[in-house]
Amino acid sequence: QVQLVESGGGLVQAGGSLRLSCTASRRTFSGNRMHWFRRAPGKEREFVASIGWDGISTNYADSVKGRFTISRDNAKNTVYLQMSSLKPEDTAVYYCKAAAYWGQGTQVTVSS
Repeated sequence: QVQLVESGGGLVQAGGSLRLSCTASRRTFSGNRMHWFRRAPGKEREFVASIGWDGISTNYADSVKGRFTISRDNAKNTVYLQMSSLKPEDTAVYYCKAAAYWGQGTQVTVSS
């Protein structure tokens, strides 16, 4: 069964940090590149970061480079997004993606 479950969202002040987690079923996680996307209010969903199965190959949107770090623990079928120096414009629902499958999202709100 395909399952992607995000957690770790919440309310944080500008400049603060949060760590998002996404745990997938073994079938969904194994061998797949994992992605984080986000959708801000009134905007389309946009790419945030991705990481290869090796945990080394990473990509980031320009807007988060130097502030966000993606990582994964293959033994736990989990991908993380460490977010630091958060800005109000980072406010969005954050989604995990593997292959064609999406999680339900977790809300991140950054107050100014």
